Amino acid sequence: MDVAVVGGGAAGFFAAINVKENYPDAEVTIFEKSKELLSKVKVSGGGRCNLTNDFAGNAELSEAYPRGGKALKRAFYRFDNKDTMKWFESRGVALVVEEDGCVFPRSQNSQSVIDCFLELTRELGIAVEPGRGVKAINEVSGKLRLTFIGEKSPARSFDKVIVASGGSPRRDGLLWLEKLHHKIEDPVPSLFTFKMPDEEVAELMGVVVEKTLVSIQGTKLKSDGPILFTHWGMSGPAILKLSAFGARFLNEVGYLFRVQVNWTNVRNYDEVFAQLQGLCDAHGKKILSNVRPFALPERLWLHLIEKSGLPPAKKWGELGKSGVNCLARVLTNDVYDVNGRTHFREEFVTCGGVSLESIDFKTMQSKVCKNLYFAGEVMDIDGITGGYNFQAAWTTAFIAAKLN
Repeated sequence: MDVAVVGGGAAGFFAAINVKENYPDAEVTIFEKSKELLSKVKVSGGGRCNLTNDFAGNAELSEAYPRGGKALKRAFYRFDNKDTMKWFESRGVALVVEEDGCVFPRSQNSQSVIDCFLELTRELGIAVEPGRGVKAINEVSGKLRLTFIGEKSPARSFDKVIVASGGSPRRDGLLWLEKLHHKIEDPVPSLFTFKMPDEEVAELMGVVVEKTLVSIQGTKLKSDGPILFTHWGMSGPAILKLSAFGARFLNEVGYLFRVQVNWTNVRNYDEVFAQLQGLCDAHGKKILSNVRPFALPERLWLHLIEKSGLPPAKKWGELGKSGVNCLARVLTNDVYDVNGRTHFREEFVTCGGVSLESIDFKTMQSKVCKNLYFAGEVMDIDGITGGYNFQAAWTTAFIAAKLN
């Protein structure tokens, strides 16, 4: 049996290795369009490779996957995060689970994962051909014929093909799959940071607030978690999560919108008001700038005082009900204009791809092209940052490699 894997990334290598372990007599070849293999694995998690997550912080799978969560829930019964950890550790990659649930190689170096994959492909006799991009797949005489980019590359036929070519930033990058009658969901960016024109925001660069509540004005889109101010705007897990769940809407509005931040992580306004009133009673003779509520960073607190319209030298005891209201409003509903997005380079992800309607998720086989399978981000599946996208890749590749 001849098997082709289209894509030399995480899902592609994982699929190829599992195919060879399932079918030792199969001839398996990985085709990668670029010269570089496993490039996304290399940069993931700041070069440490966030392999998966312990999922402890997610009551529902849908919290981690804006698209594809329902389908993955069933797939995870076949191969989940615990199976992923066992798979890598049994093949020599020791792992650690960090406090936030993210799972990394103990070496803290993505090269450990890359070396594992490359060594296994050599041991198993899997052929790897970088610089060979597939531009078309056709059914010919019961086999799947791959046509390659470049006139000097002759077409080749295979019994089974797994497409693990990753996400495409544009629809035209998926036309070769659409021509096989797969439904394509238009790709748009996911996991990006927010650009903000306000010069005062740039002055807050480097400020981190660990617990926030954030939403997009005029929508039901909301998120929570840490926010980081950068020289261009806002980043951090809360922003990245919001960008993932709002990917299509934000694309439709041209990335021009308003974001609302609750810096207190307290949803009840009256409770925030009461805590501020308590500071007035306890620190009445102290000035506003010297007492920071909710453990806010000093630069952010001074920024919020200024936004509230109150003088930083005003004493807490002089605020009165109206002054406390001013602070409570800016702390719980701080609004910023967003005028664009920037890439989250470590984990650029697309929303969209081959529609799950075109795929039998029990086998990952195409519903419209027999013996063609899918794995990874080429499908309309994407997760938030934290190892979830890699877990989707491992799970779908593992199932596809059964070749059922």
